[in-house]
Amino acid sequence: MAIYNGINHLAMVTNDMDSTIRYWRDLLGMRLVVGLGRDGYRHYFFEISKTDLIAFFEWPHVEKIEMKDHGVPVKGPAAFDHVSIGVEKIDDLIEIKKKLSAAEFWVSEMVDHGFIYSIYSFDPNHIPVEFSFNVPDADIRKEPRMRDKQPSRITLEGSEPQQGKWPSPDGNIDDADSFTIYPGEGKTIMGD
Repeated sequence: MAIYNGINHLAMVTNDMDSTIRYWRDLLGMRLVVGLGRDGYRHYFFEISKTDLIAFFEWPHVEKIEMKDHGVPVKGPAAFDHVSIGVEKIDDLIEIKKKLSAAEFWVSEMVDHGFIYSIYSFDPNHIPVEFSFNVPDADIRKEPRMRDKQPSRITLEGSEPQQGKWPSPDGNIDDADSFTIYPGEGKTIMGD
């Protein structure tokens, strides 16, 4: 089975890269590690951690999304609710709350979810952002917990990946072109 090492990047959208840089790099302190661009196109990446990035496409004609409270159900098409960024210490939550408040961004009180403490806010693009601190001695990765009072049949199969639920990839792909690597937008980053 594949071994995952984090979220390589979340790709968001902005119509104003400058305000996005000010928020993610200058206010939150995340390094801007890649900037791709050409006429009518920008794609910038900010470092959240050693393995995780958040990226933004700048599309000048895109409209900001409507502000929506984190975790509140909506009707109609939707594919995203909010992004939660982990912090190392509870003091980091306090620091971020102070920074956001000083910069006049709305920020919630700290919320105790049992296994994480969180604060909530919005970036300049109205993207809902949560900052979370893992509660010591409540590691759900070591001890998964299900508290759903009406879990589905599939949920009751447990926390571990279930083998044999999908077709095996063995022998399904024999076309060598399926494994050819084609140049993308970032090819110029490494000097090629």
